[in-house]
Amino acid sequence: MNVAYFLRRLGAALPTLVAISVVIFAILALAPGDPFGEFATNGALSPEVRDRLRESLGLNDPLPVRYLKWATAFLRGDMGYSFVSRVPVAELIAQRLPATLAVVGIAYGLSVAIAVPLGTLSALKRHTWIDRAITTISFIGFSLPTFFTGILAILLFSVKLRWLPFIYDSTLEVRDLGSLWAQIRQSILPIGVLTAFQCASLLRFTRAAVLEQLSRDYVRTARAKGLLPWTIVNRHILRNALIPVVTLVALDVPTVLTGALVTEQVFRVPGIGSLLIDSIQRSDTPVVMAIAFIYAIAIVLFNLLADLVYGWLDPRVQYR
Repeated sequence: MNVAYFLRRLGAALPTLVAISVVIFAILALAPGDPFGEFATNGALSPEVRDRLRESLGLNDPLPVRYLKWATAFLRGDMGYSFVSRVPVAELIAQRLPATLAVVGIAYGLSVAIAVPLGTLSALKRHTWIDRAITTISFIGFSLPTFFTGILAILLFSVKLRWLPFIYDSTLEVRDLGSLWAQIRQSILPIGVLTAFQCASLLRFTRAAVLEQLSRDYVRTARAKGLLPWTIVNRHILRNALIPVVTLVALDVPTVLTGALVTEQVFRVPGIGSLLIDSIQRSDTPVVMAIAFIYAIAIVLFNLLADLVYGWLDPRVQYR
């Protein structure tokens, strides 16, 4: 890996993050909605008290001053305080992150582990019944939104068969085998729904990438040399086909940190996604800004990581 290339890309990423932070802050600061709207009908709070609260939170400062204060505090690890719950934003995110990592992280890992081999198999068995079956299933999974499949899964496995719970119990603590099994049971439905949707889109992309490589001259040359089919697929086709797949994975991985908005709402998973929705509805600007900017940081970093992985997958890639 070229260290100079890495440093140049990292240097280019910093202005990008600054520009994103300015846009996010400006949009949320100028968006309609008052974080103190819930106090408007509270007779116990006088207008003077509300004004002092706004002053203490810096809401009366000019917009550039508010941005500089927020950016400086964010660099120190201080994401501010929630307008609604009055607790540090970092603490709120830390409380919700384990549930998101457990559900969304496992689902994404399973989708990659399933989609790459199935997409490769579908391309290698093109126009056979295996290809048609895999393609049909992937189209069905990609066409159905997660809120629809989530409701169907609840009706079938929770209401009709009564096999699995449909509400995620956030108070459950894993202390023994019984509580561990309960945690696994309540995670099966949201993980299954997310895996089906993410796997379908990634599978179609992998199949297309492998098909594009099958007709290349180097594949025909490898076959003419008498190399084993597994060697051709593993050492030649996959290493080239996975380059665009890595890009897609790198763009999707940040969702592991920000949660699955729809699925977390359907199954009441107390993750980052549900926190973001609640914060938007309550005009809790510090929480929304923190989650949105963390998502932007994750996208930039994983794109940089994907660029570095390209050189390992394809030695022809030159870092300049």
